[in-house]
Amino acid sequence: MSRWLCTFVLLSCVSRAAVSAPADDDMGRFMADKGLLERLEQVRTRVADKASDLVLTAMGFLGVPYRRGGNSADTGFDCSGFVRAMYEQTVGLILPRRANEQAAATQTIDRKDLQPGDLVFFNTMRQAFSHVGIYVGEGKFIHSPKPGAQVRVEDMGVAYWAHRFDGARRVQSAVLPAAEILTVQP
Repeated sequence: MSRWLCTFVLLSCVSRAAVSAPADDDMGRFMADKGLLERLEQVRTRVADKASDLVLTAMGFLGVPYRRGGNSADTGFDCSGFVRAMYEQTVGLILPRRANEQAAATQTIDRKDLQPGDLVFFNTMRQAFSHVGIYVGEGKFIHSPKPGAQVRVEDMGVAYWAHRFDGARRVQSAVLPAAEILTVQP
């Protein structure tokens, strides 16, 4: 199991425990002693505050060419590499590399609850969650679409995207910056 996946599973458990564990049980005391509850809330707030910065930063990459497996503006982006780079550069969160992994690591939300910075997923390869983009508002999303194309904004209401829409997800505080994860001591 990859280090990222192990970290995500651990933080998911910690996040769920933080919501449900009373402060007087062992887990609640441990989390309070280590400052994990406060850190989770700080990250949650930071993600919400950074949504508009995320969208503005992503817009700065309009026109960057698609490149399969691409992770940077210098070499080009594929869809998940673009999303991952935007979250890492703007919010400081490291998302998984592949679109289906990003879907699994984020919280499902209803389409009507979409907010700028949320992720939108599409089935473009006869496979669930095979494409991802960042919702920018007003029914539009930014993404790196396909070979020969460039990072661009598109309308989710267009028939092609509407028929392939696979769901919306929100990045939660359980996806913590790697530096913060590694500094927690037992």
